[in-house]
Amino acid sequence: MVTARDWLILIAMRIRSDLGLAALSLALPCMAVLASVQAGNGLPQGFVYLRDVDPSIAQDMRYAGPDNFMGRAAPGYEAGECVLADQAAQALKRVQRALKPQGLSLKVYDCYRPARAVRAFVDWARSPAPNPDPGKAAYYPQVTKPELLAQEYIAAPSGHSLGLAVDLTIIRAGEAASAPAAEPGVAGRCTAPDNSVDMGTGFDCFDALSHTANPEIGDAQHRWRTILVEAMAAQGFQNYPKEWWHFSLSLPGYDTHRDFPVLPRPDGE
Repeated sequence: MVTARDWLILIAMRIRSDLGLAALSLALPCMAVLASVQAGNGLPQGFVYLRDVDPSIAQDMRYAGPDNFMGRAAPGYEAGECVLADQAAQALKRVQRALKPQGLSLKVYDCYRPARAVRAFVDWARSPAPNPDPGKAAYYPQVTKPELLAQEYIAAPSGHSLGLAVDLTIIRAGEAASAPAAEPGVAGRCTAPDNSVDMGTGFDCFDALSHTANPEIGDAQHRWRTILVEAMAAQGFQNYPKEWWHFSLSLPGYDTHRDFPVLPRPDGE
């Protein structure tokens, strides 16, 4: 099988032979762009679709549609697909394998996030809130929109744009990815329906209840959070203490915040 790298080498040899070194130097920038894209999946080098690594991990990609705190799809999300750096995807696959004997599965809400979406989140937080605000009860019941930036619930830049951060939860194995279940939460705080096990709040609940070690949550909710944190930590993921769902890896060489769009998988269904 001829790879993209093979074609680039052949092109370089042909240019040098036919046109000389000057033409080759002019062609190198274009070749560099081609080299950054993998032949198989159309993603930048080192990135993969999680579905190609482990299709058993449920995906409920919230920013690809209106089911999120902004109430609309975020810029750059042109498909509901989880994209990650390959090493992060492989680590998630190992977490999924460890949870399987317990009848559990991971469900991801967000993975790689284009930098344009990060900027849109910040702009949204700085814009005036509508009155009434349809998303406030489900996502930020105790704080104002500007406080979401000050309290670091919304941040720029974001580790998601490196391809190393993921937002996720646990569901019972075999459940549909987005099937609604009992509404988690305390006293009406962050009660968006979801089929996650009861973590004490829903995803993207910008509230103290979402702090991983918050003492207000019940014993069962604390136990579920501990299961998730320990399973992720075993594969090198670190939890963000203010969000029980947010985890990230630290890998050498991944220090560039990307802005390529999330597109449908080639030949994907």
